[in-house]
Amino acid sequence: MKKFINDDFLLNNKYSRDLYHGFVEKLPLIDFHCHLDVKEICEDARWDNIAQVWLGGDHYKWRLMRSNGADEKYCTGEAPDRDKFQKFAEAMPYMLGNPMYHWSHLELARFFGIDDKLLNGDTAGEIWDRANEVLRSGDFSARACMIKSGVEAVCTTDDPVSDLSWHKKLSEEAFPVKVLPSFRPDKAFAIDKYETYIKYLEELENASGIEIRCYDDLLCALKRRHDFFHSMGCRVSDYGMDTVWFKNAFYYEVEDTFKKAISSSELIAPDEVAAFKSALLLECAAMDSEKGWVRQMHIGALRNVNVPMYEKLGPDAGFDTMGESNCAESIASHLNSLAASCTLGKTVIYNNNPKDNDMLAAMIGAFQDSECAGKIQLGAPWWFLDSLSGMRRHYEALSSNGLFGRFVGMVTDSRSFLSYARHEYFRRALCSTIGSEMEAGRIPQDIELAGSLVRGVSYFNAKGYFNF
Repeated sequence: MKKFINDDFLLNNKYSRDLYHGFVEKLPLIDFHCHLDVKEICEDARWDNIAQVWLGGDHYKWRLMRSNGADEKYCTGEAPDRDKFQKFAEAMPYMLGNPMYHWSHLELARFFGIDDKLLNGDTAGEIWDRANEVLRSGDFSARACMIKSGVEAVCTTDDPVSDLSWHKKLSEEAFPVKVLPSFRPDKAFAIDKYETYIKYLEELENASGIEIRCYDDLLCALKRRHDFFHSMGCRVSDYGMDTVWFKNAFYYEVEDTFKKAISSSELIAPDEVAAFKSALLLECAAMDSEKGWVRQMHIGALRNVNVPMYEKLGPDAGFDTMGESNCAESIASHLNSLAASCTLGKTVIYNNNPKDNDMLAAMIGAFQDSECAGKIQLGAPWWFLDSLSGMRRHYEALSSNGLFGRFVGMVTDSRSFLSYARHEYFRRALCSTIGSEMEAGRIPQDIELAGSLVRGVSYFNAKGYFNF
């Protein structure tokens, strides 16, 4: 049998092969949104076995194990690592058509040199032994994974209360990869969760040195932390939201809502919550614009829908799903408000529902300007959309409604040091798509023209846009 992961994996014609091997295969990676633990990078983490680096924290893999009937002890529980790996391997044959089947075999090939076996229940033992031998070699670590993958820069995800001590320590070392923080103030928006919100404000007070008794105090505290993050090299913010909030309200109304939120546990009306979040989002966007940061907004996820499992395991354990909201009007109003106040900076909007692809691709075209090419971006196919079909739908929407050649490319959105294989996956899918268009005669059969596009989308557009 021909090796599944081979030089021409996903490259279905001569054009796609020439594009990948001739233009993008060796380019560095810029991963401008991830959830890596900076402490693990700083300490150059190592692992005792493949299950630890393979399954630890990877809720993508846990979801598929659960779908195959695996007990929770094999996902997040106390089962032996060997048994956890076995359960994942047993699910693999049922993943055909899922990107995880491709990602997993790419990870085995690129990081462990295992490309002659397909992972399944029968081969799990041999692959376990071979992978663990690589781990014991002494050349396998967090930093080694990043360097081996050609990573140039990564942006982690950091709450405003973080002291960024691990970032500071890492910046003082001779590590060739830039590891930069991102400003993620999601918890500052959650006024509808009284107890956790009060605890968070205490943390924000301690971090900022500002006593928070009114809405203006909150803004001052966030601004002080924003300034601190900038001094630590941060040039990117990030917001996770089910939708983009927009609701007009007077300043005193937002102030009254905030005081109500911190003074008692009484329920706040949904309209009041929306108005508060809308106002705070505009204020944070203005802070980002003032400093020239790139603002990233992740929209469209419905989080923690399995409440019993959320209460048992907490967030980011695989109990989220694709959301649905009629958000076109609110997004347009939000962007328009920023444009009117001259505070609309570089913005990347990540969509998590394919029905909104064309709407967003058209929307961003209404707010571009001469600050830079592709100032407002439809971000990479994200979470439930980072599959071959999701990438192709993204290409179709953006190329039909805007300039796909200005797209800033892929992110891992991952907690795994093995996930850089997803960049290779994206680049192969990109070259496959463009190569197919060339073969069909839908774009010119000019390899230099097409090569310039795939090089830009794979690396150079992000390098220029983020300007780290």
